[in-house]
Amino acid sequence: MSARMSIPRLAPDLYKAVSALDLAVTQSGLDSRLLHLVKLRASQINGCAYCVDLHVKEALADGLDPQLLHLVSVWRESPFFNARDRAALDWTESVTLVATTGVPDAVHAQLREVFSEGEIARLTIAIGTINLWNRIAVSSRLQHPV
Repeated sequence: MSARMSIPRLAPDLYKAVSALDLAVTQSGLDSRLLHLVKLRASQINGCAYCVDLHVKEALADGLDPQLLHLVSVWRESPFFNARDRAALDWTESVTLVATTGVPDAVHAQLREVFSEGEIARLTIAIGTINLWNRIAVSSRLQHPV
């Protein structure tokens, strides 16, 4: 598979805007561990090899346990994840698959038990942002380093 296009080169202003949004999400006050989990799970769902590779490397560099990262795709079956992780990962799946899930009230209710409204808003924007990055990378056939 070869790259289709270079979005940073073809739409530099828009690409910079997405990068600025991503930086704002990173600086929004959400826990970095949680952001790593959300970015990895959305990237897995969207089949973005580039982003999975990138986010695993970033999470490892930030000191996350490799076993935790190996188990993100099966988080429901693993005791490795706490209540906040589980709520955020369920929200990530629901928002990422919005056309299928409709983002159920039950998932939102679970989220509200462990996150403030402001955190939920920031988490939702973080999920939207990684989904945008996934779509940029997958549609342009961005390749991860080997």
